[in-house]
Amino acid sequence: MASQPETGNKKILFLVFLTVFLDLVGFGIIIPIQPFYAEKLGASPTTVTLLGASFSLMQFLFGSFWGRLSDRIGRRPVMLLSIACASLGYLIFGLADNLKVLFLARMLAGFGSANIGAAQAIIADSTPPESRAKGMGIIGAAFGLGFILGPALGGFFGQVALSLPAFVASGLGLFNFVFAWINLPETCPQKTQSTKKDFTEHRPGFSWAALKHAARHPNVPQLFLVYLLYISAFSMMEQVLGLFIEAVWHPAVPGGDSLLRAKQSAAETAYVLIMVGVTATIVQGGLIGRLVKKFGERRLLISGISIVGSALAIVPLIGQIGTYQLMLGWAVFSAIGSGLTNPSLSSLLSQSVDKDEQGGVLGMGQSLAALGRVIGPSLAGLLFERGIALPFWIGSGIVFIAVVVATFIKNRPLISSSHVQST
Repeated sequence: MASQPETGNKKILFLVFLTVFLDLVGFGIIIPIQPFYAEKLGASPTTVTLLGASFSLMQFLFGSFWGRLSDRIGRRPVMLLSIACASLGYLIFGLADNLKVLFLARMLAGFGSANIGAAQAIIADSTPPESRAKGMGIIGAAFGLGFILGPALGGFFGQVALSLPAFVASGLGLFNFVFAWINLPETCPQKTQSTKKDFTEHRPGFSWAALKHAARHPNVPQLFLVYLLYISAFSMMEQVLGLFIEAVWHPAVPGGDSLLRAKQSAAETAYVLIMVGVTATIVQGGLIGRLVKKFGERRLLISGISIVGSALAIVPLIGQIGTYQLMLGWAVFSAIGSGLTNPSLSSLLSQSVDKDEQGGVLGMGQSLAALGRVIGPSLAGLLFERGIALPFWIGSGIVFIAVVVATFIKNRPLISSSHVQST
């Protein structure tokens, strides 16, 4: 199949960027207020982090499903359906008046947001292997910008009412659906017999059979394990960051205004996330292509994970010092590490398999990442209740195990001829 013209590829990359950006703005809006919205409904720190885990559980269960389904029926219908589900989930979140409904809302939004593997597959459809990391960096930049605007909007609207950001996120999801319906093209029109066979032989979700099938490729087992370890540790930090800021800089006092504490903590959490987003956008949107050409994905992956591991270990020290402004500098340092790690992981994974398996394998990678976001938050709340520094120290140790695993990745993944040749 002949490759698409370069101008067509650029248009597709822009459309994917905008689609993922709008999706992530909606997701990012929720982050600053979620812990405190749940606390208002009676949630403990453990329940707060389990709420985040419920969102990720659905991504784990259905990330590979969306990716494999996109291999079979196309990328466009998968993206449209998933965006609609996420938008409905945010609407229910804003209407929730008890924890059961809140969990239901997060699970529905997680089901819809499990579409990153399909979005990555669109990038893989539209870019040659040598520029794949730069293409994956487009999604990383969308994440970064989403985490600039999303938390900023969440912090702003959260000062009006803790539920308002959820309604804004739902509205953005509706706009995203209409935009994608009008503009997003199909990049995988061919439905080959081999793809259908693979889809029916391996259940279109996360399964041991699907995992074994994907892991037969060189480098894929190591990359999958790095995904799981790295995301497990990083998500431990994500889920307790707001609670950590609240505990250190806005502790409860007898007779204090709990709503004011929640709003102040949400705003300061948003500032940290905005710094993360700005830095990640610069790294993944502007620097990653040049860095890959100079150093290669493997070196960037090892360096990025090492930075993240160091950053996690620093958080408790900042808490002991007690200077909030240091958290903003920490956010930049941490985002440099994640900005190097995420597109390098996706690029290495996509280059390790044939084109007609990219959606499924990238979806499987996202499922494992989602599993990490289930494991990490499930532990984070329990650890936080025993000591607010524990999630960060243990997370740092897990990340450095991932660094060791990453050293066993081959310098250049094996790419089959069908991956790089056109007929």
